[in-house]
Amino acid sequence: MPSSKIKAFTIIELLATLTIVAILAAISAPNFISVIQNNRMTTQSNELMTSLALARSEAITRGVQVSICKSNDQVTTPTCGGSWQDGWVVFVDTSTANGSIDSGEEVLRVHEPLSENTTLKFVTAVSPASDITHISYTNDGLAPNAANNYFTLCDSRGDTNRKGIQISPTGRVKRTSSNVPAC
Repeated sequence: MPSSKIKAFTIIELLATLTIVAILAAISAPNFISVIQNNRMTTQSNELMTSLALARSEAITRGVQVSICKSNDQVTTPTCGGSWQDGWVVFVDTSTANGSIDSGEEVLRVHEPLSENTTLKFVTAVSPASDITHISYTNDGLAPNAANNYFTLCDSRGDTNRKGIQISPTGRVKRTSSNVPAC
């Protein structure tokens, strides 16, 4: 009868393998965190750009003013207020065209707050300390109160990784890295 041997790892081989895996994990963890942060920032800037494009498109399509305002209350009856990182609301601004949600105005999109440690400011190029409360697109797609101004999106890494979104005089939005105000 032939003898059969059971082949297995020794405890030494297992410990050596686990040590190598632990070292590789420790080396790659910081890079993985950075990838996650970069993806989160890109996603949040894309969501904002999508909301701005929707507001402009709806203003042109409907032939009325459509506004987007910062909002810290998107749950029940959305209202304007708070800060941009609290979220925003896109709405048809026909009642008084004042940049705030009035009775009877249709809400087109609501965006929830941004993730922790993320700030979003919309400031004028002339006065970076001021924070603009809303953007209104006219029926021709222009955003006169927002032209050549910037959104600055920052996370816990600060100015070195900030993202900029600029609204052109024609109302179009684009990513930019030049002239973006500091966090």
